[in-house]
Amino acid sequence: MWFLGLGLLGVALKWLEVGVVASWSWWVVLAPFALAAAWWAFADWSGYTKRKVIEKEEARKQARIERQQSRLGTLNRRSGGRR
Repeated sequence: MWFLGLGLLGVALKWLEVGVVASWSWWVVLAPFALAAAWWAFADWSGYTKRKVIEKEEARKQARIERQQSRLGTLNRRSGGRR
């Protein structure tokens, strides 16, 4: 995501001819987009993306379980919770 943002910023600065970026080659300005594509390909290939999705789903599941337990009054019963 950082590469994509950097690429968009570079293209905007190059298009508007702002500062030192105006003198850079288009290849340098567009390089972050290639890096973003490479990162996404690697993340999908290595399982990183799927792992992050599973972690997020597990965190949501655990929060839902804790929320339901607190509504039922069974959460932290031994540690001084609701009695």
